Amino acid sequence: MKKNTEISASVLSADFCHLARDLKRCEDAGVTRFHIDCMDGHFVPNLTIGPPVIESIRQHTTLLLEAHLMIEHPGKYIERYAQAGADIIQLQAECYGERLSSCRLWDQWPKEISELDIPALRADLSTIRKLGKKAFVVFNPGTPLCESILDDCDGVLIMSVNPGFSGQSFMPGVLPKVERLKEIFKGDIAIDGGINAQTSPQALQAGANVLITASYLFGADNISDAVKELKKV
Repeated sequence: MKKNTEISASVLSADFCHLARDLKRCEDAGVTRFHIDCMDGHFVPNLTIGPPVIESIRQHTTLLLEAHLMIEHPGKYIERYAQAGADIIQLQAECYGERLSSCRLWDQWPKEISELDIPALRADLSTIRKLGKKAFVVFNPGTPLCESILDDCDGVLIMSVNPGFSGQSFMPGVLPKVERLKEIFKGDIAIDGGINAQTSPQALQAGANVLITASYLFGADNISDAVKELKKV
């Protein structure tokens, strides 16, 4: 069954002095989700926002809220993000398993693992679902797709940049993961990083149905036109 294409607006590029206004502009333009990058300055080289901001956003929209936990030890915070109002909680695969020697220190990025700790990840995905939320697994560009975990999640997010900052260039080398997911996975297939009018057709043709966009969307003169452009194949 063909999935509807959805646009998820990454609020990291919104105007935080006028966040409620920007949320409304996105809703009016046809955005169906809001993506919230939660970074701790350890898993990624940036520090952003946490549950209090999600609580505030929740008061201004009924759309789906995606909490992308780019934080160390995410399992300790799942319940807090669920209570804050996140509908979808996204866990980085690289938080589950032994880190490669090149990224074991807190200031070495991107984080990569030698082998995925499937039982640990499976337990945290189960926690998310028991809380009535949707569970997603996120794979960094350098992390292979783990097919054995797919039955435990509602969606998969493929990063098309190394996470940490908006405005990076799209990495087409991740598209084979999206193509493989299209063949074997029935849940949402999301992609995040460098998504714009030039790269979105590649992502859609590969099999993504959720396009996460930040600077392209919020930097557009007309958000409605930007949404329409993103959905073109």
